[in-house]
Amino acid sequence: MKSILGIGNALTDILAVLPDDSLLEKYHLPKGSMQHVDSETGDLIWSALKPLGVHYVAGGSAANTITCTAIFGMPSGFIGKVGDDELGHLFQSDQEQYGVNCTLLKGTQSSGRSMVFITGANADRTFAVHLGAALEFVPEDLKPEMFEGYDYFHIEGYLVQNQALIRRAVEMAREAGCIISLDMASYNVVESNDAFLHNLVEQYVDIVFANETEARAFTKLEDPRASLNEISKICQVAVVKVGKEGSWVKRGDEVHFIQPWPGIAIDATGAGDTYAAGFLYAHSLGMPLKVCGEVGSCLAAKVVEVIGTKIDIPRWRIAKQEIRELIENAGKDG
Repeated sequence: MKSILGIGNALTDILAVLPDDSLLEKYHLPKGSMQHVDSETGDLIWSALKPLGVHYVAGGSAANTITCTAIFGMPSGFIGKVGDDELGHLFQSDQEQYGVNCTLLKGTQSSGRSMVFITGANADRTFAVHLGAALEFVPEDLKPEMFEGYDYFHIEGYLVQNQALIRRAVEMAREAGCIISLDMASYNVVESNDAFLHNLVEQYVDIVFANETEARAFTKLEDPRASLNEISKICQVAVVKVGKEGSWVKRGDEVHFIQPWPGIAIDATGAGDTYAAGFLYAHSLGMPLKVCGEVGSCLAAKVVEVIGTKIDIPRWRIAKQEIRELIENAGKDG
């Protein structure tokens, strides 16, 4: 089976379901955005969240994706940076229990954390992120041997703000012969790194994952289908997700609309990460493009039914059965 390596911010997610948007307004957090906060603000938000009841989950976008590919049985690795503290140890043990081969470098600051606010009927997610040790991740930390033996290299968009690091990473991944995928992660990350992202995709990225707002920020086009067409001009495979409406996938002249998989959403956190995992897993098996999107959609539908980014065991059993059927049917059609 083909293997995959991810790189990203090694964060612990602190999840809270909010009754309204008042806390977002208090800390000037635009709904649906990802905002970096300093240590002091991070502590204030954390204190405000605790009385509401919170869930602690080892996370980070790429780490979430890589955890899922490991559960599928793909040899999976992850590179990140943590502090020598409780959250760092939690992150490592969480990854290793899923069979992820972790290369976790140690920083001098405390481990990063991502406070996730879940609001509204659509379970919208807003992030306040204190990166901590992840900010100390530098290009010199990367070595060519970290990439050897992997077939895929997956990048989370949140790391793109560390442009020198990402540039070195994709150069090493390309040298190692990896298929490179990028999840754009957040519209404001796209907006603030526009020129760099375009150059990155044109020069290095094979597969692009974006949601509707990220695709709009990247292409300056309002319509998701138009955005899909534009992105597909500069990479091999373009994926534009339109939330509960489904997703679009395109490769060359081949384009498919992927219907949303049935599910009752209570928290959309991790939906994009698990979609990417399902898509890449199917892609690694050589599945048709439409099936890759359907496998991604199936997995995303399972994670939105739980709080946090970890699908529970009963839902994983169902997902694996449904995905097995999708793959078997694709073989019959082929």
